[in-house]
Amino acid sequence: MSKTALTVNMPIEGARETLRAFRRLPKEASQELRDRSQKLSETLATRARQAAQSDSPQAALMASTIKARRDRLPSLQVGGSKRVGRNKAPAYKILFGAEFGSNSLAQFRPHNGQQGYWFFPVAENQSADIRRAWQDVADEIERRFTADDIGGGS
Repeated sequence: MSKTALTVNMPIEGARETLRAFRRLPKEASQELRDRSQKLSETLATRARQAAQSDSPQAALMASTIKARRDRLPSLQVGGSKRVGRNKAPAYKILFGAEFGSNSLAQFRPHNGQQGYWFFPVAENQSADIRRAWQDVADEIERRFTADDIGGGS
């Protein structure tokens, strides 16, 4: 993980307890959860890239830096040290101005406080669907692996 990239994990109520339960299951269960979470993250990353492309010139530069991370929870990474734009500036130097604006740099829109322009609104708008899908995936994997344990003993 790059120290200059922003990583965002989707907040999911009950995730801590679910992940704790996964520690009692075989490693394959957590590996499958990572794979399936990454697919959910890919869906979110695609939507965030589309939002970036259609937002502002600076946000469009960030689109290519949005990546789904492989983790047990849906997670995205944006920014980083990749050089973007005609001046080849590192993405991390543009990211926060593109997302939140700036009152001191004319190249960005006005500062939008804690409300983002394109990245965080997409994450927020998709959070309920991603949360529900992740919980369904985790429940399915947990049922399958606990059923294997029960079925394997008879």
